[in-house]
Amino acid sequence: MRSIRGVALALALLLGTAAHGANLQISPVSISFQPGQNSAGIQLQNNGDTPLYGQVRVYAWDQRDGVDALTPTTELVASPPIIEIAAKSSQTIRLVRRGAGPATAPGGAEQTYRILIDELPRGDNLQGNVAIRLQYSVPAFVLPNNTQAAPALEWSTFQRAGAWHLRARNGGALHAQIGATSVKVGNREVVLSKGLLGYALAGRTRDWPLPAEVASALPAPLAIDTNVNAKSQSAKAAVAPD
Repeated sequence: MRSIRGVALALALLLGTAAHGANLQISPVSISFQPGQNSAGIQLQNNGDTPLYGQVRVYAWDQRDGVDALTPTTELVASPPIIEIAAKSSQTIRLVRRGAGPATAPGGAEQTYRILIDELPRGDNLQGNVAIRLQYSVPAFVLPNNTQAAPALEWSTFQRAGAWHLRARNGGALHAQIGATSVKVGNREVVLSKGLLGYALAGRTRDWPLPAEVASALPAPLAIDTNVNAKSQSAKAAVAPD
């Protein structure tokens, strides 16, 4: 089993039109496969003055017990898996779907993956320990056949090991990309995130710990202002029953 040892590990959940590392630019930063589409590409641009080396790995992306879970998969294949990009040059990573998964069935929920792009020091032969300099995580979605599919979020607060958490339960057939989010309890308003808070995948739940200034006022109803798939939403979070 290969172990991964991070030297200066930085996991970037990439949004927008492009993402930048020290010298690496990635575009696009989120992949959406339309129904029936079997391939897509990611362009890597090396803006530096020296060659860039790395590896590309693909994982099935799920959520269990309120947190992300990644499992190696061959349902989506990245080619080439090992990259060497000359200075001031670019390379395209091709993503190819293998076979038809449950998301291609009528009414099925989307399939979700993450492509991890690891920047490695020059001369690392990928045998034994791998010293990762930087790591980028690009989400990939295989959209369902139902073009009307949408996320359906229900919010709640709950205690775990004495700490208060916020939970988003997505009962829809499409992921919810949850952006800038603030909460209000009583007269106290707190910003949880000015940018990406995270994702609640279709049919899954995602949890986040609440800061002390919010937790100290709970249990109480919580008002939420957020952006879901780039659209503003307001909601209420009830206290979950024990």
